[in-house]
Amino acid sequence: MAVPETVLIAHEPDCRTETIGRYAGGQFLASVTYAFPQGFRLGDEGEHHKRLYAVLHRFDSQGRHLHSDIWCAGTWAEQQRRPHGNDSVRARARTRLAQLLDRLPRLTYGDIAIRPFQLTMDGVIFGLIPERHAESEGEDDWAELYPDRLGFSAPWDGHYDT
Repeated sequence: MAVPETVLIAHEPDCRTETIGRYAGGQFLASVTYAFPQGFRLGDEGEHHKRLYAVLHRFDSQGRHLHSDIWCAGTWAEQQRRPHGNDSVRARARTRLAQLLDRLPRLTYGDIAIRPFQLTMDGVIFGLIPERHAESEGEDDWAELYPDRLGFSAPWDGHYDT
């Protein structure tokens, strides 16, 4: 089944889609996520290339991408050196995400329906990108949220696979 024009994403508290919903200007999708730059090959220096981002994507009421705020809090290597406290990479990313969300007027958490989009920042792909399973012929049959690696597919009920 082909990727629909808008993809439903279900709000799941205490899960990876806990910070999605609507605000006065439309819809939003936010997360704290680790990512490697495009083309990176795992090796000895992986912890220096794995970055933690605070991400806020905004969409209009029809699900069209409007703008993204993407901020790198640091690397996995930095997080390992200082894993606890307000100065850890993870704490900085969570603080930044909270600040971004606080700026959204009339924010409510809930399901969203957005159109595929794609952008690159720091060599990292961000977006909801239609893709095709290798064994599938013809149309794209799922949409992958990058860099979070959440996959959405038929029956298009908003739930994801990892």
